[in-house]
Amino acid sequence: MSPYIMDPSAWQESWDRQQEAYLPDREHRFTAMLDAVDAVLDGRPPRLLDLAGGTGTISLRTLARFPGAEVTLLDLDPALLAIAGASLADRATIVTADLGAPDWRSALPHDGYDAVLTATALHWLPAERLSQLYAELREVLRPGGIVVNADHMPDDTLPGLTKRLMDRARDRRDARYAAGSVLSWSDWWERAGDDPVLAPLVAQRHVIYPTGHSPEWNRPASWHLAALTAAGFTEVGTVWRGGPDAAVAAVR
Repeated sequence: MSPYIMDPSAWQESWDRQQEAYLPDREHRFTAMLDAVDAVLDGRPPRLLDLAGGTGTISLRTLARFPGAEVTLLDLDPALLAIAGASLADRATIVTADLGAPDWRSALPHDGYDAVLTATALHWLPAERLSQLYAELREVLRPGGIVVNADHMPDDTLPGLTKRLMDRARDRRDARYAAGSVLSWSDWWERAGDDPVLAPLVAQRHVIYPTGHSPEWNRPASWHLAALTAAGFTEVGTVWRGGPDAAVAAVR
């Protein structure tokens, strides 16, 4: 029994289902991301940084695919970190840091990572800060290491089609909410706030994010590729796309 949360696996499952309402092809992007990691390894388990890792979604899938992986999970949200800590136990190093601050790297146990993976998380950073973060990520990688960021990254050459795809996805999601087949984002957090263990952590979260952290504009994939190139990576490109979402990769 976890000393932190009564049943972390139940919270993980609940988080996955809630996220899949927004991202039906969520597992496809994770597979593509881990395929990219596999491609830069030399046969040994990876040293991997799960950036803004939340409940540990990427960390858990990394350890399932690469059982000997050395994983660091970094996030700022106390409620999600509690779920991650209970789920991962001693299989990963968990650190708290604010990616909005340039000194976030001081929280890491080491550098020389083979890969930095992040999904559906960095969209809340302002453009200037995200550009700086990409340069900072290059410095925590070993030569030949890789960064993969999967997020909402529209193709700016298909604005009309992208809007129709997003409208279609929203209508399907709203139908699932109406039928009660899945929790919405706000409903999930309401449930977490009612949990006796998570409740004080959710309250702390509200202090950290008093107005939320969603941007008014999601940068297209072309913006990310240009920012990664400017950060000094030797190769940049798109390794996965699903409608208005994409995963961009950069090799040091």
